Amino acid sequence: MTIAALEALTFGLGRLAEAARNAGHRLCLLTRDRAVYRHELAGLPADAVDIIDVDTDDPAACAAVLSALPGLRGLINSTDTWSVPGAGLAAELDLPGPDPAAVRLLRDKYRVRNLLHEHGLSRGRALALTADPAAASDVLRETGLPAVLKDTAGTSSRNVWLVRDEHQLRDALAEAAQQTLKGRLFAEPFLAGPVYSAETLSWEGSTRLLGVLSRQLSPEPRVREEAAAFPVAFPAPDTALLRDWVGRVLKTAGHDSGFAHVEFILTAEGPELVEINRRIGGALVGEALCRALGTNVYDAMVDTALGRRPALLDAPDPAGAAPGRTGPAGPEGPEDPAGFAGPAGLAGFAGPAGPTGPATGFVLIYPDRPGTLTGWTGLDTLAAFPGAPEWYPTAAPGDRVEHLTDQRGCTGIVLAEAETAELALHRALSAAGSVRPLVAADGGE
Repeated sequence: MTIAALEALTFGLGRLAEAARNAGHRLCLLTRDRAVYRHELAGLPADAVDIIDVDTDDPAACAAVLSALPGLRGLINSTDTWSVPGAGLAAELDLPGPDPAAVRLLRDKYRVRNLLHEHGLSRGRALALTADPAAASDVLRETGLPAVLKDTAGTSSRNVWLVRDEHQLRDALAEAAQQTLKGRLFAEPFLAGPVYSAETLSWEGSTRLLGVLSRQLSPEPRVREEAAAFPVAFPAPDTALLRDWVGRVLKTAGHDSGFAHVEFILTAEGPELVEINRRIGGALVGEALCRALGTNVYDAMVDTALGRRPALLDAPDPAGAAPGRTGPAGPEGPEDPAGFAGPAGLAGFAGPAGPTGPATGFVLIYPDRPGTLTGWTGLDTLAAFPGAPEWYPTAAPGDRVEHLTDQRGCTGIVLAEAETAELALHRALSAAGSVRPLVAADGGE
């Protein structure tokens, strides 16, 4: 039997293929550019994944391919870009999957912001904009400054502008007018505080907080991601608050099954949503989850695609505490009226119990100028650093690097391990400091 994936995240394909085998299925990847997965494929046996080259932006072509697959039982859709067409294809082929209307809602950051505001889960409203400097007066009047302008369907920090004064605002609107947006432009209030993401798993409205990832962004005005660590150890009361908050946010937004990567800012007044991605986290978040939890979390992705309750949702915490979850209970017990079950446990790894595996930190490596990537220096020194640093390339020599203000400019990631997320991040930063991308500018070095 077959499980198909409509594209995938850059990393995790090997874990996903293993999860499919564990469930008695073969994994078939539909992709328009298999070079995206070159690092993962290089480490897999040639027959580990069936790959079909198809224009994944063409739903009809994808439907034809999927209809021809023998014994197709599920469709995995682990990306933002293909989430809406993937939900539609699953419904069309009568496969298990999310409600396409719910997926369309989550892909619209403008609608999600205003929906949460209406339910008291966001202090600010979103303002729809025309990408024109003349719209500055609307932002000043309705949203105020500082503000953030962004694409309703943006990914990888693309087309995001932080503006603190009217001059920056007008410049951002003018620049937005020159970009090709995946959705529409909108404005929302700027939120001050560190950025995190809650990594969750849900089934039929019951949500488990698997842990919280720290996220380090570049200095203003760029908003690209530069480093992350997992799992962050919060005090037990804060873990309980976050568990309850993320459960209410996901329930209100209509996400009731599968992984979610919920980005939020921990402001002085509490957590405020940035966005909801109905998938496992990108970059090396999936790998971080697997290591910290001591299991292949992609088994849960396969379970969901097959329309069955993921075993990970009910797995015991490392200390034997009840799984931390929100919303309706599964078959093991009644709903917890407080909004979460058991002590801090797995959700925050508070106290001495700890996770079953190591914490991880990882750092994204960017060049300091655009051009053609020719290689890296320092990779041969990584083994000298503590934390068993590993190198995960996202580009290859000969690739053109053009966009340095968002994650498209990342050429690779350094990952390191330690007993805590803080120590792991320190180790990853130390090791990454020795790696430098080599870029040939147009016309020479």
